Amino acid sequence: MNTKISQVVVVIGAGSIGQAIARRVSAGKHVLLADLRIEAADAAATVFADAGFEISTATVDVSSRASVKALVQKAAALGQVTGLIHAAGVSPSQAPIEAILKVDLFGTAVVLEEFGAVIADGGAGVVIASQSGHRLPALTPEEDRALATTPADDLLALPMLAPGAVKDTLHAYQLSKRGNALRVMAEAVAWAKRGARLNTISPGIVMTPLARDELTGPRGEGYRNMLARSPAGRAATPDEIGLLGAYLMGPDGAFITGSDFLIDGGVTASYFFGELAPA
Repeated sequence: MNTKISQVVVVIGAGSIGQAIARRVSAGKHVLLADLRIEAADAAATVFADAGFEISTATVDVSSRASVKALVQKAAALGQVTGLIHAAGVSPSQAPIEAILKVDLFGTAVVLEEFGAVIADGGAGVVIASQSGHRLPALTPEEDRALATTPADDLLALPMLAPGAVKDTLHAYQLSKRGNALRVMAEAVAWAKRGARLNTISPGIVMTPLARDELTGPRGEGYRNMLARSPAGRAATPDEIGLLGAYLMGPDGAFITGSDFLIDGGVTASYFFGELAPA
């Protein structure tokens, strides 16, 4: 009788980037694919199962602590949670200000708090943020600390996030993604007490359904110009983000925690010092 305890990799947001990372770090482990839409999780699970992975699915609404807690309980029942890939979120063209802050900022903080209580010794997590957080002007040290350390349930009450203080959906998204990187820095200290690591990846435009929404949405012309004037001159593929995610979660990245990795084809460099710089 095999009594070996399964190692579990939890993927929140069963889209292209989460899948690309999970494929590279989950051999021999149980993958729990969670998404707001069960049909999205089930579709991804079929691909993983056909490739030989052991798979379960779940629904999760990261803007609800009760929903995240239920996912944690399901993951822990499957075995030791050794990996977390948090790739769920909404973009500036997909949701209003309130929803972006609730999902991208508050939701990420809740996920890290709840999974930080069960992550196994030797475990690792990655959070998908965005290049957009790097283009937000510098915040004050007090604002940085507030985004990093305010308990999740109090985050949305911060004055800097009050109605009127957040200008539009892009501003909400940038604040959320800057907040993700700051929150990961703070949570990495707590995760280390359990022997686990945590990092953020800030991708540029990656060819996913979310990116297609942006490229064909009201900001589409700006996004196409961003790609054309970037050093790389193109968007990324999910697998390019997957390679970085696998490095950060694997043994080669064992000395890396609490860090944010910008992988945007040079868009941010061009925004500050190249053809994308504001006139």
